[in-house]
Amino acid sequence: MEIPETPTNAATPPIAAAPSVEPTPSSSSAMITLMEPIERKSGQVIDKLLLKKPRAGDLRGGLKVEDLFAGNVDALLTVVPRIATPFITTQEAEMLSTEDLMEVAGTVRGFFLPPSIKAALAQMGGG
Repeated sequence: MEIPETPTNAATPPIAAAPSVEPTPSSSSAMITLMEPIERKSGQVIDKLLLKKPRAGDLRGGLKVEDLFAGNVDALLTVVPRIATPFITTQEAEMLSTEDLMEVAGTVRGFFLPPSIKAALAQMGGG
C-alpha cells in the first residue's frame, strides 16, 4: 500500500474565527436584561445575563434552596457568579442595582416552582 505524498509547502487556509453566539434561554435557564448594566474596567458592558437553574454543585458551601427561594441577598450574591453567563465576579454581583437583584431573585425563585404553579401563574398573567 502506497501512501501519497503531501506537499510540505502547501498554503494552509486561514482558520476563520468562530462567530459570536449569544446564549439563548431554555427550560432550565432564563435571560434577564439589566436595568443598570455592569461596566468592566476593560470597557466591556454586560447588559444581559443568562441565568441557569442552579444544580447541586452550585449550592455548595452551605447554600440552601430555601434561602434562594426566599430571596436571601447573601445566598443570591453567592450563587449568581456560579450560574450567570457571561461569568461575573462576586464583586460585580454585589454591584447589581436593587432592581436587578430583585429580577435575579424572581428568576431564581421561578426555577424551583413546580410546573403546575408556573402554569397557574402564566394563566393569571394572561400568558
